[in-house]
Amino acid sequence: MRFNCNGQWLDIELAHLVVAGWTGRDQAAIQHHIDELAAIGVTPPSATPLFYRASAGLLTQSPRIQVVGGDSSGEVEPLVVQAGGRRWLGLGSDHTDRALEAHSVALSKQICAKPCADQLWEWESVADRLDEIVLESWIHEDGEWVPYQQGSLSAIRPLTDLIASAGLDDLARDGAVAMMCGTFGAKGGVRPASHFRMAMSDPAKGRKITHDYATETLAEVA
Repeated sequence: MRFNCNGQWLDIELAHLVVAGWTGRDQAAIQHHIDELAAIGVTPPSATPLFYRASAGLLTQSPRIQVVGGDSSGEVEPLVVQAGGRRWLGLGSDHTDRALEAHSVALSKQICAKPCADQLWEWESVADRLDEIVLESWIHEDGEWVPYQQGSLSAIRPLTDLIASAGLDDLARDGAVAMMCGTFGAKGGVRPASHFRMAMSDPAKGRKITHDYATETLAEVA
């Protein structure tokens, strides 16, 4: 994959993808997300947080993904990338098949592409104020863009804790690794949309990473 960081292009061949789940710092917020997913049939997690493995090839910068059936949806997440002894912060969407999630969360993480922005920030440039980083998402619904998620990294467990718990440093010895680090509750509940837009803002430096993508629904053939 090719990412841009401070005007310099980085070619990174990912070997591993980790999707961290149930990463809220506030137990009430975790329970809210558990409850909204339970409302669509998803079994509560055995522990929090959990670290799901997925194929590295699922991460994509494409503006369009294809899914089978109409039960998938996106969710904005911070994306940690490690390669060659370096670390960056980026932006991604853990697009998930909600129908399959009701059967197996682990399998649902594997079935959909994971869109991400082609920009990264150097870890050292944000490491001292990660809690200030703001993430937002919108869905295209009834002909207009509707706010879907909003929160800061202060609502997610410290990313350094997640990195350590997931064993990213060990994985990175075997090749580049990326990890999606959790999300926020959805305004109005989790639901599919034809288009998903997301942004990550750094108020201290007045900079922003954005990405949006369309979801093409393929027929579910019995």
